[in-house]
Amino acid sequence: MAGEAEQLRAYLEYFRDLGVYDLYRRGEPVYELEVFSAAPQLAEVVSAEPSRAVVQKTELPPAAETVSKPTPPSISLRREFSEPEISKLVSFDNLAPLPEVRLSPAEKPAALEAIREDIGDCTRCPLAYAGRHKIVFADGDPNARLMFVGEGPGADEDIQGLPFVGKAGQLLNNMINAMGLKREQVYIANIVKCRPPGNRVPEPVEANTCTQFLLRQVDIVQPEVIVALGSTAATYLLGAKQSLSGLRGRWHGCRGAKLAVTYHPAFLLRDPRQKGEAWKDLQMVMKELGLKPPAKG
Repeated sequence: MAGEAEQLRAYLEYFRDLGVYDLYRRGEPVYELEVFSAAPQLAEVVSAEPSRAVVQKTELPPAAETVSKPTPPSISLRREFSEPEISKLVSFDNLAPLPEVRLSPAEKPAALEAIREDIGDCTRCPLAYAGRHKIVFADGDPNARLMFVGEGPGADEDIQGLPFVGKAGQLLNNMINAMGLKREQVYIANIVKCRPPGNRVPEPVEANTCTQFLLRQVDIVQPEVIVALGSTAATYLLGAKQSLSGLRGRWHGCRGAKLAVTYHPAFLLRDPRQKGEAWKDLQMVMKELGLKPPAKG
């Protein structure tokens, strides 16, 4: 079985190398059954879904005069796919009700580990077949007051299985330290847990498939403040596409936490001039959490 899975993955990677990406279809199958009978000059088309069946009758052209007895009906079956709801943007607040019971600090590590076990060797979206090495679950304190959410793993993260461990991760560590915290005191995750090929932006079907697990992580950690790193994280956490400039500098809500939006560390590496603006966003977070930058010695 494992050999067959590896062979399938190799075939999919080969097609994607050729530029063929539309190999993955989601949505419930819809079967359309066509029954034609020449004798009554009628055709019955039956569209069947799990919850309903519809029969439509349409006139057929008159049968030839040489036909003296009914012609046996011919049947064809077409398989199509309904429009997948998973391609739509929905804010985290509207994806599921907030949990009624808060877990105790001692219960949170086991609850997060249960999510990781539920993910398993995930094959729920195309990223599983796009050259992934490791699933990047999360890192940090399950009882953190502050949570950072990025876009997706890069090459270094894909190898190590931890979020933000490359150059962008080093910058994020510096940002956290400047806030008067250590990396071990915050919780870090991404919108998708597998590296998109070429570090491209995750497709909606990929992001919306994966965020079900991120939502559960947020509900378990229950941070006071979430920082969305970049527009992709903000888009899926808030369920709307808006410019980063329009989202920065003010508070948003997400699963009972206050949410701030700032630049992704990878963007700051490309445009260091924006580091001052990002620091303004982090200062807003520090004020909310009562943090002070470390004393210079």
